[in-house]
Amino acid sequence: MREILHMIMVLSLICAGSGALLVNLKISTKDRIEQQVLTYVQGPALLSVLADRDNDPIAERATIDDVTVFPAMRDGKLVSIALEAFAPGYSGDIGVMVGFDVHKDVLVGIGITTQTETPGLGSRIASPSFTDQFKTRNPASVDLASRGGNIDGISGATYSSGGTVNAVQKAYEMYRAIKPKILERWQTS
Repeated sequence: MREILHMIMVLSLICAGSGALLVNLKISTKDRIEQQVLTYVQGPALLSVLADRDNDPIAERATIDDVTVFPAMRDGKLVSIALEAFAPGYSGDIGVMVGFDVHKDVLVGIGITTQTETPGLGSRIASPSFTDQFKTRNPASVDLASRGGNIDGISGATYSSGGTVNAVQKAYEMYRAIKPKILERWQTS
């Protein structure tokens, strides 16, 4: 009995020490992980979506109602913003960076940030032949052609195409909800 209690006590100490180590490791690397995601995951999609700007949207990002908003400025004035939304695809969530023109309320573009779709099929959602369809579209009417919308899905990748469109629709809902705060934050004219 004494050996069992000793083993339980040692095992508990090892588990507590490991847990404390993992928590401290996560806390100490949080900023570095966020910077790596901004640089290598969100950054390329973001910079392609917000190409017409003269500022650094990553450095000037802000969190509004738990949504990270990336502003694109030209001559000191806000012209567009981008935010990221997720929706389920065929084999996991699809992350989409969606850009909005704040004056015309149209899409300036989309970029895929994360996806685990089938290589060579569903992964084609990241190709310009698919993503370019979203440019200058009214986000309120974006949907797949098979569902009565104006976006041609990728043949054989219905879930991936639908997941991307659903993420764009979620981003639009977020944009509509926080647009007044976005305009107030960056003072458009």
